[in-house]
Amino acid sequence: MNTNFVHEWLDAWNSHDLDKIMEHYSESIDFVSPIIQQMGINAEGKISIKSDLREYFSKALRKYPDLHFEFYHELKGAHSTVLFYRSVNNSFSAEYMELNEEGKVSKVRAHYKFGE
Repeated sequence: MNTNFVHEWLDAWNSHDLDKIMEHYSESIDFVSPIIQQMGINAEGKISIKSDLREYFSKALRKYPDLHFEFYHELKGAHSTVLFYRSVNNSFSAEYMELNEEGKVSKVRAHYKFGE
C-alpha cells in the first residue's frame, strides 16, 4: 500500500467529504466494525454493499460532526495495512484493510479501545 493512500484516506475523512471517502472503497466490500452495531445499523456489525457503506458513513459523519482522525502508525502487510489512530470520542482505533487489484479497500476490520 502506498503512503499516498494513507494520507489521502485521512484527508478525506478529516475533510468530511463523503465522495472523497467513498473513492477509497471497492464496489465489493466486506466491512466489519463495532460502531455499526452501536449505531444500530445491524446486529452483525457488517456491511457488504457499497451503497450501505456510504449510508453508514453519512450517518456517522452526521452523528460525529467534529470527527477527526489523528494518525499514529501504519503497519504494512503484503496486500494490506493496519492504520492506528485516535478516532471517535477520543478512542483509539486500529483498522485492518485489504486492497484489491485496483488499489481500493475491499475488506476492513475496525477495532476500538472505548472508555479512555
